[in-house]
Amino acid sequence: MRSVTFQVLGPLAAYDADGRPLDLKGPRHRAVLARLIVARRRTVPVPRLVDDLWEDPPPTAVGTIRTFVGDLRKALEPERPRRAPARLLVTSGPGYALLAEGGAVDAWRFEAVVGAVGGADRASGADLALLDDALASWRGPAYAEWADQDWARAEAARLDELRLLAVERRAEAALALGRAAEAVLDLEPHVDRHPWREDAWGLLAVALYRAGRQGDALGALRRARERLAGELGVEPGERLRRLEGEILAQGVGLGGPGGGGAVVLEGAEDRVEVAGAGALAGASAGGVVPVGRGRELVGRERESAELDAAARAAVRDGRLTLALVSGEAGVGKTALVRELTGRLEAEGWVVAWGRAPERGGVPVGWPWVEVLGGLGVVGGAAPSGVTG
Repeated sequence: MRSVTFQVLGPLAAYDADGRPLDLKGPRHRAVLARLIVARRRTVPVPRLVDDLWEDPPPTAVGTIRTFVGDLRKALEPERPRRAPARLLVTSGPGYALLAEGGAVDAWRFEAVVGAVGGADRASGADLALLDDALASWRGPAYAEWADQDWARAEAARLDELRLLAVERRAEAALALGRAAEAVLDLEPHVDRHPWREDAWGLLAVALYRAGRQGDALGALRRARERLAGELGVEPGERLRRLEGEILAQGVGLGGPGGGGAVVLEGAEDRVEVAGAGALAGASAGGVVPVGRGRELVGRERESAELDAAARAAVRDGRLTLALVSGEAGVGKTALVRELTGRLEAEGWVVAWGRAPERGGVPVGWPWVEVLGGLGVVGGAAPSGVTG
């Protein structure tokens, strides 16, 4: 059987193996075909087809459906010998089914791509290309000719929701690949047309921030609040509220153009360093050969990798926790943490240090005051219960 492909993301169309359009006859012929595509290879009984095509069916409705199916079979399988059974639009029990292959319908291909593309933490250039091709397959609203029909409305709405999700996943992939300005171009019109999608507003704010437009990022979040409150009477969700605070703190948990944020507390003249990262992690620095500042760090590949992984997990999970580096004085703890923060800074992360001198004489919570000052947070009090 020759391969036939179908388009429903816009006006209905069918093409033969050479890409030539097939003649689908009149409006009700087209409606029968569209109804069978919506069924996704399942049987649609003839009485259901009659009810879907006519509000007040004529006495000849069943016979008319059979005529429509016969005409469509000739269009879809023109080379089928007379009296040979159909292999694409088949009779199945009390009705008919369209046995199109999984890749034969543009909507089915689109759905497969959206489901297959990885999350933002593992997006690739190939993901971006797949999403670009999938989004380009839309030529208009899905099942546009039957937008007012009950049998098409739910499927059209589901596909449109998938399209919006694909736009947002494309933006996530662009952000993961360091293409923040490109993500902004996609997201600005997206949130204007669909202002109730809080995830889209959050992505736009992150993209603006990573593109070096902190003021515009905060402005986007204010616009989101105004639209949600003014038109729906609701406040932004927790994710948007938390994101606003992270932007005001200039990247804690948000990331610069190439990554996330790190906070480092250094204590007691190379005694203890605490690096803000993701899941609570520990790395013992005991037994390392001391490394002076400016010299290459050696012998600490495993500890360095653990700290790096914890920091990136924090960005992926959207939370700030601590990784403790401990050991006796002089074993190289500061060198280990400085090596990590140097790499993160080179990727665009924001890094801040806080110190608790061994001799004391500083206020309670002083390391946090230094950290907040380094992040540009003015007048912030030290967290309660934190000691130097």
